[in-house]
Amino acid sequence: MFQRLREDINSVFARDPAARNFLEVLTNYPGLHALLVHRLSHWLWQKNLKWLARTLSSLARWFTGIEIHPGATIGRRFFIDHGMGVVIGETAEVGDDVTLYQGVTLGGTSWNKGKRHPTLEDGVIVGAGAKILGPFTVGAGAKVGSNAVITKEVPAGATVVGIPGKVVKRDEPDTVTPLEVDPERREAMRRKFGFDAYGVSQDMPDPVARSMQAMLDHMHAVDERIERMCSTLRQIDAGFRDGRLPELRDEDFANILADVDTCCGPQEGTDKSDSDDSKPERQDPEPRRRQNG
Repeated sequence: MFQRLREDINSVFARDPAARNFLEVLTNYPGLHALLVHRLSHWLWQKNLKWLARTLSSLARWFTGIEIHPGATIGRRFFIDHGMGVVIGETAEVGDDVTLYQGVTLGGTSWNKGKRHPTLEDGVIVGAGAKILGPFTVGAGAKVGSNAVITKEVPAGATVVGIPGKVVKRDEPDTVTPLEVDPERREAMRRKFGFDAYGVSQDMPDPVARSMQAMLDHMHAVDERIERMCSTLRQIDAGFRDGRLPELRDEDFANILADVDTCCGPQEGTDKSDSDDSKPERQDPEPRRRQNG
C-alpha cells in the first residue's frame, strides 16, 4: 500500500512543476486525496457494500470537489491536476499514467444499464473543461484539448479539439494524394471569392480553415474543368466563340417600370419635387412617355 502511495506522489512530481515536497503533495493535493478515497470505495463496491461505497465517495466529493463513482476502474499513476469539477462515471475505465485537469467529465449518453462511459487507455491527457461522453475508447497517448466535447472514438496518439471534437493531429496520418494547384490560379480564386483562407498555414491545427482551403481548391478544380469544356465547345461551334449575352433594353421593361412607379410613388403629404430631387432622374423610354401623355 505504501509503495502504491509513493508511486502516486511521484507521479505528481513528474507532472506538476509546482509540487515542492512530499508533505505538501500529501496534504494539499485534492486529486491525490480523491484517488486514495476512491481506492477504498472501489474496494467496498466490489465487496457489494455499495451504500457505504457511495457514501464514502460523496464525502470525498464534498471535501475535494471531485466526483469519482466507486464503480469506475482507475489505473496506476493517475493524476488529477487542480481537480475541481471533475466527474468520472460508474462504468468509466482509466488506464495507467492518465492525466485529467479541472472540469473534465467522463460521462454517459444513455440511461440504459451496462457500459455507458468512456475508456481512457494509457497515457491519455485531457485538458480543462473537456467532456468525453459515451461508451467508446480514447486511444493510448491521445490528447484532448480544453473544452472539447468528444462523442466518438479517438485514435491512439491523436490530438482532438473543438465542439464536436475533431482530430487535428495523428501519430500515423492518413495518406492523401495532394491536389496539384497552380499557385497563381489559387491566388486568383482567393481574390475572386474574397476569402484569405490561404493566409493560414497548412500546419495550423484549425479544422475550419482547412475545410475552407479544401472548398477553395475544389472550386479551383471545377473552374479549370469548365474552362476546358468551354474551350472544347469553341472548337466545335464557332458561334460559341463570341459568348455575348442578349442586350437588355428599357422598352422591354416599360410596363413593369410603370407598375413600380404606381406602387411606390410618393406618399401623401410628401412633396413630389423633393422626392424627385433626392433620386437621380431616370430617362424613361419614348414609347412610354407617349402612352402616359
